[in-house]
Amino acid sequence: MSRIGKLPIQIPSGVTITVDSDVITVEGSKGKLTVPHLSDVTVKVEDGVATVTRKDDERVAKAQHGLQRALLANAVEGVTKGFEKKLEVNGVGFRVATSNNVLDMSLGFSHPVKYTAPAGISVTNDKMTIIVSGIDKQQVGQVAAEIRALKKPEPYKGKGIKYADEQILRKAGKTGK
Repeated sequence: MSRIGKLPIQIPSGVTITVDSDVITVEGSKGKLTVPHLSDVTVKVEDGVATVTRKDDERVAKAQHGLQRALLANAVEGVTKGFEKKLEVNGVGFRVATSNNVLDMSLGFSHPVKYTAPAGISVTNDKMTIIVSGIDKQQVGQVAAEIRALKKPEPYKGKGIKYADEQILRKAGKTGK
């Protein structure tokens, strides 16, 4: 039995889950998300609790059991609380500004870098910290990864864009004679 898959999902008040044959729709105060309904598992919603059970003990069903539960739990958390990732910009002369979900950055290149956030994702900044937030966990992580990829942190001085909780492994520089 999947350790993650067998855990029940508590449904907070104000959240409705609709199970169809191909998609599961989760609606809450922050918005509406759809999760694919995988073929080898069933989802039951009753008394404020959603449970995921698999149809048989095949390898694919075991794999989909935990996946379906995780996707559904992330959708429930997304429509109630939302998700957020913080990125830090480190470097002399680096600059960040936002307006209308467009990041305008100076990252040491010969040109300014602009990044437009997709629909459903909010991008703000507080000095040298970029905050990516939204209701879809996968999309928030993807946007944060795309922003980080614009200027990855380098190992000598740590200049670049890094996650707030990321540790940069530093290398020793050249030694003098």
